[in-house]
Amino acid sequence: MRRAPSPLRSLVTLALAVTGVVLAGSTGCATFGGTPDTHEMDSARGAIYDARRAVFVNARRLERKGPPWKAIGQTLFGDAQTSPEGEVPIASPVEAWKSPPASGLRLTWMGHSTALVEIDGARVLTDPIWSERASPSTLVGPHRFHAPPAPLEALPPIDAVIISHDHYDHLDHETTVALAAQGVPFFVPLGVGSHLAKWGVPADQITELDWWGRAQVPGTRVTVVATPAQHFSGRGLLSRNQTLWASWVVRGPQHRVYFGGDTGLFDGFADIGRREGPFDASIIPVGAYNPAWREIHLDPEEAIEAHRMVRGGVLLPVHWGTFQLGTHDWREPAERTLVAARAAGVVAITPLPGAPIEPTTARADSTGPWWRLVDAVAALLGDGVLAGR
Repeated sequence: MRRAPSPLRSLVTLALAVTGVVLAGSTGCATFGGTPDTHEMDSARGAIYDARRAVFVNARRLERKGPPWKAIGQTLFGDAQTSPEGEVPIASPVEAWKSPPASGLRLTWMGHSTALVEIDGARVLTDPIWSERASPSTLVGPHRFHAPPAPLEALPPIDAVIISHDHYDHLDHETTVALAAQGVPFFVPLGVGSHLAKWGVPADQITELDWWGRAQVPGTRVTVVATPAQHFSGRGLLSRNQTLWASWVVRGPQHRVYFGGDTGLFDGFADIGRREGPFDASIIPVGAYNPAWREIHLDPEEAIEAHRMVRGGVLLPVHWGTFQLGTHDWREPAERTLVAARAAGVVAITPLPGAPIEPTTARADSTGPWWRLVDAVAALLGDGVLAGR
């Protein structure tokens, strides 16, 4: 049983996190990225840009569902087991990547919102993060539960990276720079390119798209489409909503995949399904939810609804199991997703991080609830059962 953190330890952790962010900003830390050109942002036609305030806004005004201090209190002093006590297992996908998918479509969840989508001969990487922390600081901030299933240098040649928005758990400085050095093209929402430019990514590797904007992935028959989402953006204390957020459609001649990024439940899912669906698979976030931020993050039941609204085929739930970003038990998103999927008749796959799976041939029971064993094994080790004591 996990012990709740002591109030003193929780307050020290919070103070260190705030100090790290402030110091990083005050020293001009490159991790924070750049500042978008407001004149270029004013050209947005699909998304809504408030030129007077120089910010993007959601299609409808969001209402706060609870006081933020309540969520902060749950994070600091709650008794939910928000991180695993045991080692999260991972699988190595490297050998599988040496051969193309037999069906033409294969997904490899690398943890959090990072997935390698192999589709009709192209390889598209979503929101890649290989860093130890989802934070502007290397000392404080959410730390990984598990290592990346494969090192960056073991990735097969990547044809494109798509970024949903500029939060640290979705746009990682070090990973971006490393992939850019390999010549990988990046497709990002409006304004996010300013961060990449600040980090030295060449302009010809950056394509910014408005909602409903589309672009061809170079050298492939695959198109990416930036589609609406209900969220927010910002990498610093003063940069909220200066850049756009988006979900993405990856369209090949034979297959289609939807990537939700970060979002709350909104009517736009139905528009996406009508205009771009149906999809062979959807990659949708199911974790880091709380009543205080319900409008900007899906809970598992809402994720199932979103999957059905976009007319998804097989669901790959993401945004859970890698970083502590919510107030719930770390296993809860997966458990609730399976229950909700079963009730709705949706096929949800929950592979180990790093285990490649071809969704068009997958069964709902083919990937197993591996997370149930993590803490059970840790408890047995702690009791000496597995150690032979």
